[in-house]
Amino acid sequence: MLKKINRIRRDKEFDRVFKTGHSFYGQVLGVKAVANDLGYNRFGIIISTKVSKKAVVRNKFRRQIRAIIRINLDKLKPGHDVVLIIFPLILDKNYQELENIVKNGFKRLNLYK
Repeated sequence: MLKKINRIRRDKEFDRVFKTGHSFYGQVLGVKAVANDLGYNRFGIIISTKVSKKAVVRNKFRRQIRAIIRINLDKLKPGHDVVLIIFPLILDKNYQELENIVKNGFKRLNLYK
């Protein structure tokens, strides 16, 4: 679980990232990021029912992505709001492939130190 300060929870925070953020979209994952005025990063994960009708499956991928973020949190530049959008092709991926995809998305948006 990410710490409370590292989560985006309000709709207006998500809207700000979508309206003003830079983005990278792949077949499995989309990443949008925008600078914030805080000294730390915040993350939001969006998985729709188009990915799977079962909440168990959606929550499994949400937990895996949170674990990947938590492991890489100290390697990222501070001061960004990041939203990850998950697409249905994620169902074919295992944890290692998912980790590489998320890291690639962060790299493409220049979020690493």
